[in-house]
Amino acid sequence: MELGQTVYILSRLILGALASFLAIMLWTRTRDLAWMLIIIGAIAAYVETIYAIMGLLGIVDSMPVMSILLPSVPTILIIAAFLVMVIRKYRRR
Repeated sequence: MELGQTVYILSRLILGALASFLAIMLWTRTRDLAWMLIIIGAIAAYVETIYAIMGLLGIVDSMPVMSILLPSVPTILIIAAFLVMVIRKYRRR
């Protein structure tokens, strides 16, 4: 494994862990559906990062379903959060 790839993996792991930690801290303080979906999306993104790195290192065999599903889940959750916010804003008018 070359240095660039090592730095890439470490940066994704460290930044993803920080984002997940902060998301979990925020989760205990909020009960808003839109924020909950964004928090779950951030945690799902970190799970996808860990799975991708494990596949890159040869620890896990990449299953086609997981390779398609895992990268899509965080985006779907964030879209759902934005949709909740849009519906909430237009319903008030």
